[in-house]
Order: sequence, then C-alpha cells, then structure tokens
Amino acid sequence: MKPLISFFFSLCILVMITTTTSGCQMQNATGLPQTNFFEISTTMGTMVIELYDDTPIHRDNFKKLASEGFFDGTTFHRVIGGFMIQGGDPNSKDDDPNNNGNGGPGYTLPAEIVSERYHKRGALASARLGDNMNPERESSGSQFYIVHGSIYPGEFLDQLQSRAQQMIPDSTFEFSDEARRIYMDEGGAPMLDGMYTVFGELVEGFEVMDRITRVLTPNRAGQRGNPNTGDMPLLDIAMQVRPLPGYQN
Repeated sequence: MKPLISFFFSLCILVMITTTTSGCQMQNATGLPQTNFFEISTTMGTMVIELYDDTPIHRDNFKKLASEGFFDGTTFHRVIGGFMIQGGDPNSKDDDPNNNGNGGPGYTLPAEIVSERYHKRGALASARLGDNMNPERESSGSQFYIVHGSIYPGEFLDQLQSRAQQMIPDSTFEFSDEARRIYMDEGGAPMLDGMYTVFGELVEGFEVMDRITRVLTPNRAGQRGNPNTGDMPLLDIAMQVRPLPGYQN
C-alpha cells in the first residue's frame, strides 16, 4: 500500500469517528478514547490489551470500533490451543455458524507490519485473507486474534526464517535475538511474522486466554464435519470491549 493511500485511509477513519461515547470515557479531539488500554470482558473472564502507537491505523480503527460498541456481542469464533483465539466478526452474533470468519465493518486496513513487533505469546494482531486473494496483506477491518502460542526450537526458527525470506518480496527478514529467545522459552506463533500486522498485546488475563483455548471444539472432540466450523467453540464466548482511561500497566 503506497504511503499516500495509507494517509487517505487514515483520514477516512478519522472522518467516520462518532462522538457519542459517554463523557466519562476520556476522548481526544477526534472523539477517540485517549487511552491505549482496553478491557475485553468475556463469559470466561476479563482480559486487558494495550494498543501500539507504531501501528496508528490499526490502533485508531480499534478505538473507533470499540467506542461504537461494534465488538459487543461478537464471539471468539475460532479457537486453537497452542496457536491463537480469534474474534471480532459481526457475523458471529447471528445464528448461522457457517458465515463466521467472513464478516467485518465493510472495509479493510492497509498492512502496518513493523519488524520490531512479532507474534509472541499474547500478541494482538489482525486477521486477513490469504496472500492469493490479498497480495497486499491488507487486514480485516475488525477481526483480530490473540496469540496463545507454542514453544519452538532454534532449528525450526531457522527454517521459518528461510521460508519468510522467500515469501516476502525484497525481504531481509530475520528473527531478532529477542524474538528467538521468546519463541524458544515462552512461545508464540513465529510462522506469522512478517505476514500479519501485530498492533498490540495482552497485558492482563493470560489465564483467561488459556481457559478459552481449553473450550471444546469439533476438532478437539474428534468430530468430522464442516471445516469452516471445526475450530468454533461449542460454547459461545461473547465479548464486550471498553476503554480503560487512567489504566496503569
């Protein structure tokens, strides 16, 4: 995505912002909450996320949607233990499980892939369509995932690094020493680095994420059926998202 297009997209996001959010939620001049911290309340507990300032389009879009109540009532519709939990699809509020994963606010976001941001355990990132349909790696307008992650040996990271260098045009991609240490000691999803926009991280509620990954899905239950719903929890995990003004990490 060219810089000029990204600038106009950011401008469009600001123009669409509403100012109907409660006055007790501190807002800046654009009508967005000033805080980068948000609470995700679910039927299985509460998590707190922090949005990054170096991915401003994704940051402000999340703030806008949260202020509008867009996420409220949506569910974590895709759950894979050792990998991630995914939510934010408005389709997950209806009675048709087959359309989950296909919804959004009606627009996509230009990729903001920052080399210093990687898919460590707890990373908050944006879902998207695959490269064949989406070579620019544009993000979903609303669907996000939080990395649950697994631990990977150094040899596997070497293989992933070589693959990423082949898949990313003109790439000098490589895992930093910090990322390697995290992936080998604490876990994450390194196969997604350089491919998806990481725009925040989980700062509280790791035990809630762990709890969500243990919910039964058709795949975990050994059921064979619709591949579109294999990783969908058999128990709805609905969410509400609220800004946390004054939150101190």
